[in-house]
Amino acid sequence: MNTISLFLVNLVVSFSLLKSVLSYNTFDKLVLPPNVIGPESAAFDRAGEGPYVTVADGRILKWNGPIVGFVDFAYTSPIRTKQLCDGTNDLKLGPTCGRPLAISFNYKTSDIYITDAFFGLLVVGFNGGLATQLSGGFNYLSGIDVESYTGNVYLTDSSLTYNIRNSVEEGFAPDSTGRLLKYDPRTQRVTVLLSGLSGVGGPTVSSDRKYVLVPESVNQKIQRYWLQGPKRDTNEVFLTNFGSPKNIKRATNDGEFWVAVEKQVQMITESQGLRVNGSATVLQTVPLTQFLNMNIAVVQEENGAIYVGSSVTNFVGVYAN
Repeated sequence: MNTISLFLVNLVVSFSLLKSVLSYNTFDKLVLPPNVIGPESAAFDRAGEGPYVTVADGRILKWNGPIVGFVDFAYTSPIRTKQLCDGTNDLKLGPTCGRPLAISFNYKTSDIYITDAFFGLLVVGFNGGLATQLSGGFNYLSGIDVESYTGNVYLTDSSLTYNIRNSVEEGFAPDSTGRLLKYDPRTQRVTVLLSGLSGVGGPTVSSDRKYVLVPESVNQKIQRYWLQGPKRDTNEVFLTNFGSPKNIKRATNDGEFWVAVEKQVQMITESQGLRVNGSATVLQTVPLTQFLNMNIAVVQEENGAIYVGSSVTNFVGVYAN
């Protein structure tokens, strides 16, 4: 190898190492409308606009910049009224107001697919408004990811026995009846890919479409379910012993992911964003210090920043370099 080639290799390696240790040293808040909390999911459209977020009162809101702030974009319940529902955090009103938990774009069509704790799987077009229910009858759908090439939708069902209202009751303990599901928009069928999951969170499909990563917060591990190749239709442990994973999102770099993680350290809940690759190597750990003792739900990367959502905050946190 000549001197120039060696220099270029060293430069690439040095840049990669530098990127792996860069810390997100600025923090900002995208504040929700008055009395609104619970941005558990964040997504950006194919034009980079957003984030679009799900909130506790049954709406999907869109960030329109610091002057305008968040505006109404979509909702999941056909009987929802703004007078009754806007600003509520009462799960007893869920059957009326809805509670969307996760969203994911089909970037080919600009449709947004939604999991709602009361109304199941839904979809809404790029103009927003009332979402259309695609499949119902679930106890507690939670996470979702759309694989835009095929249009297949991968979603998680938290339990066959309890619902979102049970999960906030005193003494609640998750069971092991969670599932990874696939919705095929061509056949409109839902099939079960994995069962027996505990504390299952939001899944994500790899950028090469070969596998799905599925987090289990109770078992503190991430499973990999193979969609292609010699291991197709089998699963394996991808990563473990790093804390409780909540949701996983694809990173900007192909083959990399962001995992929203909670760790218990001396009775304190610490939140982190982990950037990992397809070899289950942790490339970067970002302490989310502004979310101490909070339940974080998602870490979503966009334009060099990471956007952090939580079930208990009235804002989306933005960490930038």
